[in-house]
Amino acid sequence: MPGNRNVLFLIIGALIVVAAVLGYNLYEAKKEPKGVHINVGPSGLKIDSK
Repeated sequence: MPGNRNVLFLIIGALIVVAAVLGYNLYEAKKEPKGVHINVGPSGLKIDSK
């Protein structure tokens, strides 16, 4: 059944691509943004340059 084997490889390949895209999106979401970070707290105003 070569047709069934091709469908299986297609499904596995699609799952690998989906996992890679989700992993990259999670990595980008967790990464700290570049630029200026302004923090207002009990100790006053803090400005950090990233």
